Amino acid sequence: MSRDNARRGLLVRGLTALGVLVASAFLLLTTDPRLGLDLRGGTQIVLEAKGDSDAADRSLEVLRRRVDALGVAEPVIARSGENRIVVELPGVQDPEEAVKVLGRTAQLVVQRDGQTVMTGEGISDAQAVRNPQGAGFVVNIQFQGDAPAKWQKVTGEAACEPSGTPGRQIAFVLDGKPISSPEVSLDTPCGAGQAGGATTITGRFAADEAKELALVIRSGALPVPVEVIEQRTVGATLGADAIEASAQAAIIGIALTSVFLIFAYRLAGFLAVVALVGYAGVAYAGLLAVGATLTLPGLAGFVLAIGMAVDANVLIFERAREEYARKPNLRRAAEGGFRGALSAIADSNVTTLLAAGLLFWLATGPVRGFGVTLTIGVLASMFSALVLSRVLVVWVLGTRFVSKRPRLSGLHTLGWVRQRLSIVLYRRPSRWLISAGVLVLVAFAGLFVRGLNLGVEFTGGRMLDFTAGGPIDAGRVRGALSDAGFSDVVVSSSGNEVSLRTGPIDDAQSSKIGQVVSSAVDGGARQSSNELIGPSLSSELRRNAVIGLAIAVLAQLGYLAVRFDWRLGLATVAALLSDVLVLVGVFAWMGKTADGVFLAALLTVIGYSVNDSVVVFDRLRELRGSRLKAPYPDVVSDAVVQTVPRTVNTGIGVLFVLAALLVLGDGSLADFATALLIGLIAGTASTVVTAAPVALWLESRWPRRAVSKKRPAGVRA
Repeated sequence: MSRDNARRGLLVRGLTALGVLVASAFLLLTTDPRLGLDLRGGTQIVLEAKGDSDAADRSLEVLRRRVDALGVAEPVIARSGENRIVVELPGVQDPEEAVKVLGRTAQLVVQRDGQTVMTGEGISDAQAVRNPQGAGFVVNIQFQGDAPAKWQKVTGEAACEPSGTPGRQIAFVLDGKPISSPEVSLDTPCGAGQAGGATTITGRFAADEAKELALVIRSGALPVPVEVIEQRTVGATLGADAIEASAQAAIIGIALTSVFLIFAYRLAGFLAVVALVGYAGVAYAGLLAVGATLTLPGLAGFVLAIGMAVDANVLIFERAREEYARKPNLRRAAEGGFRGALSAIADSNVTTLLAAGLLFWLATGPVRGFGVTLTIGVLASMFSALVLSRVLVVWVLGTRFVSKRPRLSGLHTLGWVRQRLSIVLYRRPSRWLISAGVLVLVAFAGLFVRGLNLGVEFTGGRMLDFTAGGPIDAGRVRGALSDAGFSDVVVSSSGNEVSLRTGPIDDAQSSKIGQVVSSAVDGGARQSSNELIGPSLSSELRRNAVIGLAIAVLAQLGYLAVRFDWRLGLATVAALLSDVLVLVGVFAWMGKTADGVFLAALLTVIGYSVNDSVVVFDRLRELRGSRLKAPYPDVVSDAVVQTVPRTVNTGIGVLFVLAALLVLGDGSLADFATALLIGLIAGTASTVVTAAPVALWLESRWPRRAVSKKRPAGVRA
């Protein structure tokens, strides 16, 4: 490439980067983030309409009117699938009343002598007011359309009946249950009836009863019955703690990663840190631009993506070091580093996007938010590494001041590992496979010895979390629950927090459990979350989890078979399967709960494991193309050794962020970080002890045919 073309390309990338950064800054300054209920507190209810898609659409409109009548600020009512409706009620901490209002069919009919004479379709308004003639409240009703004429006819006929007889009564029946059966007043003319298009439902209602009755009558009847299949309630303070923990983890993780990058790559590392800050802004602005809802797993995914963004820069810098070792020219080495690392960056990011896409497609609720966040984070990291970082590195390293001081750049040497580490790892690959098999069996044995503690997402039931001012005695809580008749509740505590898991129970039983827990804890306990998963949803989530893992494996295998070779693709899949087994087994040994957030971590580990193998096999493909006559075990060994600096440096960057999440977070955040730490270690090790030895074994059984390079006729050497 000529110098003019290189400058023109650098100028175009610089203007592109500037435009993206300006647009991102504008979004950051003018757009407020959409926080999920697990961050701002409130209640989420998932309803399933017992009918077709059209019935769900009509039910959605009725539910929207009911939610508006509740007076909740910024509610969210949306369809999910064919016949499910998701209702989010920020700030609502008492789900029992909300479910009672939303789930009622509210089929109001007017009956006389046991016969339906009118329906609720003719009602235009209903208001609860204090009874002007006595105690309690009444509900005033306004009719519309032809309903006033019907009401006048019905009351006129009833007025002709003697007082005290059933024929003079008009009953209001809601969902098959009579709520009021007053007699027509004595001043109503026989045959003429009550004119004016209005009436009053009496019954000595309490204030709340009258308001609820007026609300469901006013909003209209649901066309089909609906069932609550999922319910989550999160306290606002829990959400605030999660936001604070994630923000602190992001700051500490970025700070530690920045120090490490500058230590490892000097000036180039500092420029990568600048690009990393730009990446964080672009990724967050991307979330704001698409209107994504930030959830707890989503925040964790955002923090994790910051650590993973380091990988692309490390790949580039290691390639640039190789280019400089061949020809000492910093600017050309930097350009060569970006070109050489492009293939590995693209392949590794595509595999991560496959996992993120599966999360969005198969998961629900907060875990889907993690998939969205991870996708935007991966795309932003590619922009940061291939555009923003490239502009900064090529421009700064191309200056006369830096070019005369190559040691300042940090790219002047291959590093201690590459210079001194020269070993052959795979003269006997079977030993590696046996060692890997033993480790996997030991970890997986936890499923049979301890069993996997499945969350309510997969088993159905209710999960209740409580927080106290001091340490909680789990045994004392367990005993109090047993005495109260809840002996089957599973109790687990950590410090001043306690989690309860039980089978499907109603809201009344849930409230009673809360009272028992509070009385069993010194100083009382505050409920921080309440999650209900119905049996139909839990079975669907189990099925989707299995399908997701199967599709993830097949998708990775298919992509790698096309990009590399079926042997390397199969070796990579073997490594990621071993990582899955290790992670599941270790969680079983630790007694951790495998819930929806664990599923997000599991699919992320799959992406990370494949990412690591892709980098090694990308180098293997390059080395084998230039060393066709070298023994294959030696070539594989060199590919692993040459990528060790990238593996270690990237792993340390991710480790800083995960460690910050583990220390600062609690509950699901800490479990998420734990799962990813296990996956990080397993994924890095499996490339060396599983993927590479399996590739060697497959090559020995089904060797590839050597490619003959014959010279065309008439061409002289």
